[in-house]
Amino acid sequence: MSEKPGAITAFARFVLCGGGVGIASSFAVTGLASWIPWFLANALIAVASTLLSTELHARFTFGKGGRATWRQHTQSAGSAVAAYAVTCLAMFLLQQLVAAPGAKLEQVVYLSASALAGAARFAVLRLVVFARNRSRATTTARPVRTTAARHTTTARATTVPRAAGPADRSALCRAA
Repeated sequence: MSEKPGAITAFARFVLCGGGVGIASSFAVTGLASWIPWFLANALIAVASTLLSTELHARFTFGKGGRATWRQHTQSAGSAVAAYAVTCLAMFLLQQLVAAPGAKLEQVVYLSASALAGAARFAVLRLVVFARNRSRATTTARPVRTTAARHTTTARATTVPRAAGPADRSALCRAA
């Protein structure tokens, strides 16, 4: 298994992978829309590009080195839908606040919303979706009965907490 990259390296990879897939997707939607309705082409390419991006992020961006799990695909898709909602909301608000926004203002608003949503999505993917040892940290808090306590004749069994993995707060802060 490969080493987890630092935040700056992971962010550069995130932009490279996500941007590359985004550019390829825009061409794919245009090409596919010549054969099927645009909304259907857009939906199909959105699903395919999210699956591809999640695989790239699992293998390359966040240093996992392996395939993405279904849980990671689902969470990644959820973060993509949330990012889409942010850009739609920004454009809706622009239309409500400005009677006839020009193309430059629309681009500034859209790109700003996309950058904000992208940064939030990066944080979610890095800290939640592709976080290491997340499942181990949640299971280590449960107490475990000792063997001696299970074989004792008394009604009261003692529990010994499992040793938690390294909970170095500075390591958690570096991940942010």
